[in-house]
Amino acid sequence: MAAIEVGRVCIKTAGREAGKVCVIVDVLDKNFVVVDGFVKRRRCNIKHLEPTEKKIEIEKGASTEQVRQALEEAGFTEE
Repeated sequence: MAAIEVGRVCIKTAGREAGKVCVIVDVLDKNFVVVDGFVKRRRCNIKHLEPTEKKIEIEKGASTEQVRQALEEAGFTEE
């Protein structure tokens, strides 16, 4: 399984944004991370994420704009 780390591209598996692409921008503790990307920036339980093998180069706490730009450069699009 892919590691839970800043820059890891994930798919949300629960909630109203299920199925959407997001990126981990901060790791809070062993259960929660902050995600952003094609979802609203928020705290998320890692049990509600499906990490992919892909990772983008962003710094911890990167802005929504930086995250979306990095996702688009990596070939991801908002469904």
